[in-house]
Amino acid sequence: MEAVFFDMDGLLVDSEKVWLEIETRVMARLGAEWTPQHQAHLVGGSMERTLDYMLGVSGADVPASTVQEWMVSGMVERLAEGVGVMPGAAELLEALRDEGVPVGLVTSSMREIAEAVLKGFGRDRFDVVVTAADVERTKPDPEPYLKAARLLGVEPVRCVVLEDSPNGVAAATAAGCAVVAVPNLLPVEPAPGRLVVSSLAEVGVADLRALIP
Repeated sequence: MEAVFFDMDGLLVDSEKVWLEIETRVMARLGAEWTPQHQAHLVGGSMERTLDYMLGVSGADVPASTVQEWMVSGMVERLAEGVGVMPGAAELLEALRDEGVPVGLVTSSMREIAEAVLKGFGRDRFDVVVTAADVERTKPDPEPYLKAARLLGVEPVRCVVLEDSPNGVAAATAAGCAVVAVPNLLPVEPAPGRLVVSSLAEVGVADLRALIP
């Protein structure tokens, strides 16, 4: 095992509820309602997809750039108040660092949002960070994980990805990585090279190593 990559929203930190809060607030400004069912359509997706969907649901005649500004500023402001760490995530991260395993953060979120999370969590705990601003295609495309592996100089097939969404799992699998899935808002089925657990508290470094052929 040459590296381990953590997703951010819903895997590293409990930010999906923050997204729901800000999306609901933005949709109210657009004159429409927002539900957890709407949010489920967007889990693990890009900001562009989110904006298209929100404007489609609301039917509002507002520039996508304006809605993005509302979303990003709302998230950054809210995350500055703090966000909870998902069970077992910090402990597993520290165990990997103790064993000298390179770790990266790979997220479809905008750079400003990732930086707001990392300001509280600790940017120096990751050897590399890849955000939506660093790639041309976000998850479920494999580019984010391929880029993270390239930046660390490791082979994707020797890496393990920790994800919570089907989009993220699809990206990691397409990149050739082994996957530990911790389903949050949407189910993820077991598959070869994939371990599905209810919490990262159930996983140790040895379990990750066992996923590498």
